Amino acid sequence: MSALTVRQVRFRYLALHGLRWLPTGLLIPVLVLLMQERGLTLSQIGVAVTAQGLVVLALELPTGGMADALGSKPVLVTAGALNLVSLALFAVADSVALFLLVFAVQGAYRALDSGPLESWYVDAILAADPRAEYERGLGHGGTVAGLTIAGGALVAGGLIALGPLGPVSALTVPVLAALASQAAALVALLLLLVEVRPARGAGALRASVVEAPRMVGRAFGLLRRSRVLLALVAVELFWGFGMVTFESLLPVRLAEVVGDPDRAAALLGPASSVAWLASAAGAALTPLLLRWPGAAPGAALLRLLQGATVVGMGLLAGPVGVLVAYLACYAVHGASNPLHLGLLHRQVDGPYRTSVLSLNSMMAQPAGALGALVLTALADRSSVTTAMLVGAVVLAVAAPLYLPAWRAARTTVAPAPAAASDPAPAGAR
Repeated sequence: MSALTVRQVRFRYLALHGLRWLPTGLLIPVLVLLMQERGLTLSQIGVAVTAQGLVVLALELPTGGMADALGSKPVLVTAGALNLVSLALFAVADSVALFLLVFAVQGAYRALDSGPLESWYVDAILAADPRAEYERGLGHGGTVAGLTIAGGALVAGGLIALGPLGPVSALTVPVLAALASQAAALVALLLLLVEVRPARGAGALRASVVEAPRMVGRAFGLLRRSRVLLALVAVELFWGFGMVTFESLLPVRLAEVVGDPDRAAALLGPASSVAWLASAAGAALTPLLLRWPGAAPGAALLRLLQGATVVGMGLLAGPVGVLVAYLACYAVHGASNPLHLGLLHRQVDGPYRTSVLSLNSMMAQPAGALGALVLTALADRSSVTTAMLVGAVVLAVAAPLYLPAWRAARTTVAPAPAAASDPAPAGAR
């Protein structure tokens, strides 16, 4: 890693990050429609998709520990290979059992893929320049992800418009394109990701599996010793719960305002593409937010602002008002992610970086499941607006959890004389 310059590390990270999200963009417009075309009901689709969340929840921490023990590259290569398998299965699946298998494999891919690339980027850029501000690169990564997802969704729409390709249905063509783009991403990963690791023998994988639980245990130990890290990870609980408002309830709210589910779906297609562009634009603001008001206060303000945008989705009349609030919500969401990830990285030493990222990511899984149960039930019993307002409050309540990181950053800027000799790792403070 030390042989790479800061510019080379940043370029490789952004290229790999964009290639990672392109298949997702290609799948977004056809994911549910293709399963319906293959004969699944909406309830059966829900059961199949649940398999992904359960597998991610089970494997998130162990795979994060494995990445810390074995290295980012082998874990990412394994993840990419699994995604190839899941996409190939998705292209031919025609039963509930096969789609369950598709999403179970997809869950293993997502668990392995969660964190290692960002960890490699941070470690590599610090090796090239210990004073580098890696939050800028994380922000650019969010911009690239938003652009590639939006671009992939638009390409998928164009492929569908061209119609069937021989015996392949129009809805299946974007899946084949996603399969090809994932193969290209895997080749690029093998070529571009350079990781300096100690020489290992044939027992490296077995040793890493043995080491992974220890890495996970140490990551939990960092949480016990660091109020800052514990508060940052706790943010994900509120964030995961509140995201249900704009990921699941927004379509229902739009249909309610428009008065026609089909028209609402037609509006939501292009709106989703624009929303990811808005997310990319929000992520591009990371350098400005780092200068003022700063990472921690900026993240706290964005939590409050995102709650306000959800209030707008719940209360504004007419489709224009709801969609404007929706786009604003995604812009705030895109700006929030790099700041949150940057604050996490500042609290963790390299050997445990991916484990802590996985722990942070894992928190959103049960929180999102609970949010889906509570908020949809509240929408049925009361109204969609009431459910969105509750979700907005939950999003905003997370803002004070950034205060410990804010205080820690102010203390670091002006350290006490004795702090120079403090041998404790960053995550233990």
